[in-house]
Amino acid sequence: MLPPFSSPGPIDLDALDAYLRSDRAPADCMDISQLDGFLAGVIIGPDVIAPSEFLPVIWGGDEPEFADTQEAETVLGSILGRYNELADGLAASPPQYSPLFWQDQAGNHITEDWAVGFMQAVALRPDAWEEVLHDDDSAILLIPIGIIAGVAEPEVAVETGSFPDGFLDELLEQAPDVLPGCVVGLRRFWEERASTGDAGRSQGSTSIH
Repeated sequence: MLPPFSSPGPIDLDALDAYLRSDRAPADCMDISQLDGFLAGVIIGPDVIAPSEFLPVIWGGDEPEFADTQEAETVLGSILGRYNELADGLAASPPQYSPLFWQDQAGNHITEDWAVGFMQAVALRPDAWEEVLHDDDSAILLIPIGIIAGVAEPEVAVETGSFPDGFLDELLEQAPDVLPGCVVGLRRFWEERASTGDAGRSQGSTSIH
């Protein structure tokens, strides 16, 4: 059961990762890289989305269980603290964004889970995000994320037709460098829409207090 009040706290990614892997976390909850992509998508999207809406998505629709109040505060505080950390970095000038990617034993980054999480955030406002795909300059920022997500979960992929030989392998190889720029560019897209009154997001910080 969630505590009655949840607020950002110190970020303990190791404790958060351990909880998400534990039996107390819902079976279908996000892993930490997926969660990080999801938070990025929530933060930069067309609407401000409250924790009351996005937290249940993190848990996969089930209710998390906690060993005690301290664990609940550590887990929820880390999620909301990471949200604020990302929001503040993306709002900086110049924007700063460092995603959490898995690494294999050879040290290669694995970006598919992060991309799946980002596309789950897109799915919270699918009609609004369609606007990105109608603009060539912004479409090339979202499409790579959707393609990479589709490697792990085809149902969240962006429909782009067939790829030339070697395209997907090259995209996955370049993804650790490409994806942060996509996030920054998409944030700029929505901020420009907000400044002209073409989107629902209010300007300014999206930090949770």
